[in-house]
Amino acid sequence: MLRKIGLTIAVLLALCLGAVSQTVQVLAHQPPDGAGIAFLLTDGTVLAQGNLGSDWWKLTPDSNGSYVNGTWLQMASLPTGYAPDAFASAVLPDGRLVISGGEYNNGNFLLTNLGAIYDPKANTWTAIPAPAGWNTIGDSPSVVRANGNFIVGQKLTESVAEFEPTTLTWTVLKSTGKNHFNSEEGWTLMPDRTILTADVKTAPNSEVYSPVTGTWSSAGSTIVDLHSPTTVTGCLPYPGGCYYPPGEIGPQILRPDGTVFVAGSTPKGGKSGHTAVYHPASGTTPAKWVVGPDFPTGDDAGDSSAVLLPSGNVLVYGNSGTDYEFDGTNLKATSITAGTPILILPTGQAFVEGSSVGVYNATGTYQAAWAPVITKFPATVTRGSTYSISGKQFNGLSQAAAFGDEFETATNYPLVRITNSTTGHVFYAKTHDHSTMAVATGSQIVSTRFDVPADVETGTCTLQVVANGIPSKAVTVTVN
Repeated sequence: MLRKIGLTIAVLLALCLGAVSQTVQVLAHQPPDGAGIAFLLTDGTVLAQGNLGSDWWKLTPDSNGSYVNGTWLQMASLPTGYAPDAFASAVLPDGRLVISGGEYNNGNFLLTNLGAIYDPKANTWTAIPAPAGWNTIGDSPSVVRANGNFIVGQKLTESVAEFEPTTLTWTVLKSTGKNHFNSEEGWTLMPDRTILTADVKTAPNSEVYSPVTGTWSSAGSTIVDLHSPTTVTGCLPYPGGCYYPPGEIGPQILRPDGTVFVAGSTPKGGKSGHTAVYHPASGTTPAKWVVGPDFPTGDDAGDSSAVLLPSGNVLVYGNSGTDYEFDGTNLKATSITAGTPILILPTGQAFVEGSSVGVYNATGTYQAAWAPVITKFPATVTRGSTYSISGKQFNGLSQAAAFGDEFETATNYPLVRITNSTTGHVFYAKTHDHSTMAVATGSQIVSTRFDVPADVETGTCTLQVVANGIPSKAVTVTVN
């Protein structure tokens, strides 16, 4: 479940006094019904689920591109009867948002198999069916494949299904060799287009799934136990069955160097959560796991969240209320209480939630080699028209966000930002039809299409492609 830790008075005082290296800025306008989970849409807005479960609100940055000073507007509600909590989710390459399942629905533990897809252009939610034979989905792992299709692992089985956004249909894929059911696991999309997971039921085992072959293979032992045992005695009844929880695990994040950092929950008999780092195979060097730093005594990241900062550090929320940054070697407590990190904004700030919603301003910056590179673009664009743009690394080097399981808020897709050279006003052009949803595409030429906003200011402007908060070098365009 998503934890809501407040941004303390001490934090606000520290901001005013400039006494800390990192800072948190509370949004000037708070979401009217809170923010249970939030997603970055491809037009640069943030869509957040309200506390009622069925209501949704959109945050639009101000004319200077500030999310801190942005404004909220209520959007369409979910189909009647669907008000989920803890579900599988993704922003699709056509710009729509899909959610599937839910551990709870309307406040009841149901492991629902309902789902819906949101069209931001029409501002409508449309119910989608469940995969054939899936009476439950619940809080399940999910990821968008490089081909743009959304795949979900059924919570109570080893089954995997793929959703085709154009036809709104599911295909149950082969899932051969899975060690145990998918419950409580997180999935990380790797540069080779496979999916890595650290098992919960059979910890410290880890596995890799190939959607192409439909097979799972061992990724070795994580060495340290990253999962905590369940606190539930017996079963949790749900309509149609009985669920025996396997425990919890923390989020796992692919970093720019190709390694995957996995934050753990406190194992049986342990005093705090462990961490581990996965090094994929490279050339003749086999894949391996390396033990990472432990959380301080009494803290862990079980069933918590993390984001990849533009600097390459991982910001992870500890269940004590402390936020930590992992820099590849050390796990350091931040000097402030930031809240729960949900996603990276195109400004490079982390969107964080608590009793108040704000943004986390980290220190450090990205390496030039990590940035998107524009190779082909229109020199002149017209308001209301659609154009193609191409280049390298438009999808970033990582999904850049993860939860222990469920609540997938990945941002590995390109945004197009247009800044008027005279006024400095910022506009985001809705992107769609990305040529790939892969990560770390390197020298491969990729592309997307963008819709020039009807209200963008005319004249000389700069244009950037932004992925995971990292912008390309600006190019000059003329807006008619």
